[in-house]
Amino acid sequence: MALGNRSTITEFFLLGLSVNPHIQALFFVLFLNIYLLTIMGNLLLLLVIRADSHLHTPMYFFLSHLSFLDFCLSSATVPRMLKDFLSEIKTISVRGCLAQGFFVFITAGTEAFLLSVMAYDRYAAICHPLLYGQMMRKQLCVQLVLGSWGLSFFNALINILLAANLDFCESHTINHYSCEVPTLFPLSCSDVSTNLLVLLCSTLLHGLGTFFPIISSYGCIVSTILHISSTSGRSKAFSTCSSHLIAVIFFYGSGFLRYLVPTSGSPLELIFSMQYGMITPMLNPLIYSLKNKEVKAAVRRTLGTYLPCSR
Repeated sequence: MALGNRSTITEFFLLGLSVNPHIQALFFVLFLNIYLLTIMGNLLLLLVIRADSHLHTPMYFFLSHLSFLDFCLSSATVPRMLKDFLSEIKTISVRGCLAQGFFVFITAGTEAFLLSVMAYDRYAAICHPLLYGQMMRKQLCVQLVLGSWGLSFFNALINILLAANLDFCESHTINHYSCEVPTLFPLSCSDVSTNLLVLLCSTLLHGLGTFFPIISSYGCIVSTILHISSTSGRSKAFSTCSSHLIAVIFFYGSGFLRYLVPTSGSPLELIFSMQYGMITPMLNPLIYSLKNKEVKAAVRRTLGTYLPCSR
């Protein structure tokens, strides 16, 4: 590849979250527990949705894909970070760094699209309940998920291919625990103006293109809920979309800020990355389980099936 011929640096050094060995040991225990909770929570949700026929609806079809994305997003960075906590030399090859950046980009981007699709699903369920079956037919649901993956793949591929053409011949230290596309630009001695412009445009298009449908959907949802006469009816309607709204706030509150704020190596960037890449994937199964009676009932039925002694 041209990358190997043009780059004088073949690997990067990841600074991580701390250089203090004692703090690294504490971080290892903390993030190992976060990762295990993320894996168990999302795999359990996937198992429950697949096993329980009561959850074979468009809403839970999208939720199962969200759980899979959270599993992938967390797995793209956390195992490598845990390994680095136990290693004296925290290096990653340029190709490995680009590959990690690609997987972070595509999974986070697909999650943004999927959250937008789930907002439309809630809009159809609350604002047009009689037409819900026609609006959210199975074929359309599959097409929406595949479209989310396809657009995110295209977006990630463009940014990673541009990053692969950069020359890395100055500093090789990344002030981060993982390789994200913005962290590579300060390390290059090439002109990164095109990369920055493409990243900014793609992030804005991606962000606005997924966030505006969410705002529009919830605008119609709120309007419909306010026109419901009974308090119990309003409460029930709001409860069907409250979990999704919380997930949107957590993800969008950090994910797109990470890619819109210029890279400076500040602790705020690490916080944004950890929020959308580790904390949100861990919280999503809890949010959808604790605030959803159908999921809690399905969990009890599924555990009762697989663990008959627990009855």
